[in-house]
Amino acid sequence: MLREGGFNGVKVFTATMFADRGVLGEKVTSWIAEHPENQLTEIIVTQSSDASFHCIAISVFYRARKPAAS
Repeated sequence: MLREGGFNGVKVFTATMFADRGVLGEKVTSWIAEHPENQLTEIIVTQSSDASFHCIAISVFYRARKPAAS
């Protein structure tokens, strides 16, 4: 998803170990739920591998909104 206005923040989640890769999506979902002030602009999933290791990176681009005035 790409929205107009660009982004002013990025959070990158990475994992190389099998068990960590299995829960990476849940970590991203939890972070998003814990930061409702951020408007997501784009999410990119990248995979890289060599002979021994497989790495997954999930890059979450967002626009931080100012908290509502009280």
